[in-house]
Amino acid sequence: MASSKRFGLILMATTACAALAGCSGADGVASPGAGSINVTVPAPAPTPTPTASATPSAITAAQFAAQTAVNGITVTSDEQLAIVNAGTNNNVNGVGSVLNGVYPVSATSLTTATDPSTINSFFVSTNYVGAFNGPTDTAFQGWTCNSTSAEFGGSGARCTAVPSIGTYAAATSVCPTGTTDDGTNSSTSPTLRYCRLPQNITTDLSLPKIAGVVYRLRGQTEVGTDLGSAGPAGVTLTIAAGAVIAADSSENTNDLLLVNRGSKISAVGTPSNPIIFTSQQNLVSNGVSDASQGQWGGIILLGRAPTAVCATGTGPNNADGSSTTCQQAIEGVTGRFYGGPNATDSSGQMSYVQIRYSGIAISDGNELQGLTLGGTGSNTALDHIQSHNSADDGIEIFGGTTNLKYIAITGADDDGFDIDNGYRGFMQFMVAAQRLVGATADSFSTEIDSNNGEDLLPRTYSTYANFTFIQTALAPAAIRQRGGSDMRYVNGVVKSVGNVACVNLIAGETSATDRSTIRAADTTKQDAGPPVFSSVYFACQGR
Repeated sequence: MASSKRFGLILMATTACAALAGCSGADGVASPGAGSINVTVPAPAPTPTPTASATPSAITAAQFAAQTAVNGITVTSDEQLAIVNAGTNNNVNGVGSVLNGVYPVSATSLTTATDPSTINSFFVSTNYVGAFNGPTDTAFQGWTCNSTSAEFGGSGARCTAVPSIGTYAAATSVCPTGTTDDGTNSSTSPTLRYCRLPQNITTDLSLPKIAGVVYRLRGQTEVGTDLGSAGPAGVTLTIAAGAVIAADSSENTNDLLLVNRGSKISAVGTPSNPIIFTSQQNLVSNGVSDASQGQWGGIILLGRAPTAVCATGTGPNNADGSSTTCQQAIEGVTGRFYGGPNATDSSGQMSYVQIRYSGIAISDGNELQGLTLGGTGSNTALDHIQSHNSADDGIEIFGGTTNLKYIAITGADDDGFDIDNGYRGFMQFMVAAQRLVGATADSFSTEIDSNNGEDLLPRTYSTYANFTFIQTALAPAAIRQRGGSDMRYVNGVVKSVGNVACVNLIAGETSATDRSTIRAADTTKQDAGPPVFSSVYFACQGR
């Protein structure tokens, strides 16, 4: 991530020396001779008193918040700043020097924290803002990989490094039942055996950790078939800690893993032995760089929890999300649907997982991300997940009710966290650190939306707690919220580069006097009112 660099002035003092000439004696040692010589040595220049960094002047509304007109409706910068200032313990005049990369330089909280556990029992009680409890916090170490976007330290390897696959041995590196032996890559080092997954996984399948074995995705690999919004249970794909799953670069189809409605994934790694989904290019030394991205399509989980946006001929939905007909096609593939009336649905569990070099923009508004969630329910367990160098969003969530914890989005080329279509879940311990080599100009650390359906139900409503957003892309702001969505931001740190605001609140429907994203609470519309900011430290515009 970009950071301000300060250059000090080095003052060099030159001391003049007097050369003395003398007569040589028998011993050849110089002597001053008769009389005395007065040598004047200049006094050293006084050491200048260090000048403290000037405290920036108070930020202006125009610097803090970008204003965008949609359908002739504008939320002014002054109004946006007033909304933030109406919260508690926010600091809108922060400076970026309080961070060293993604970590705070001090153990003291940057502003007085708010206890998020009072909002919902999902949240862990914290007394600090941002994703890290001081410069020595190790919560993101080991299970993440390190890059120029974010250095988490610890035992984590570089994201460009070949994953730890183990030593190949012909006698023991054998493909498990249910996979196909795809040969070895003995022409490169290390030697690996490829075990290809079936494109249609129709029975339970387990992928154990086997030294020297890489599990290969070829084309659109699906777990189960779509069993509808209220059908029976499907199949489960189980992946052991430390396993490596790689896309197949030998053919041109979009390689991806999709879990259909009713089926599940169980990908549970450990802090020191994460599961790694990556590209085949990442399996050889120097096969990828910090600029690599978009080498495969990522992971899609589809569930039976409610969505607000319904496909033509289905729905509409209501505030309870109880429609049994409302469903929507997921982006990036054809004819795969999500949605249903089961808010507590489970699509399985992903813990201690890395997703590297994914994301494909098929067309404008039709993209594959690092991780895509469509209508996944609250019993879907997602924690300790890193999406690295996605060519689109790090994670995009369409509707559903899944809660997430310990999520690191590093190097995404588009948004870090993108939520819409009536998503109603919680997130805590979030990092979005954008690409240093330059993300797209419309890339936000987070974008909250309802696809311009401002009053569709269920209404998008989430709470972010303990988040650190490092905005380097030259987007209008780090946080964009629009589409009549509701949000709470608690215990956050937001840092943006010069010419980039921190906040961009947009209302695009109803009228200039009744602007959905910022209007007063209205229970008849499931509207919680303007966004709420509590204990957020803002360092905007490269300050």
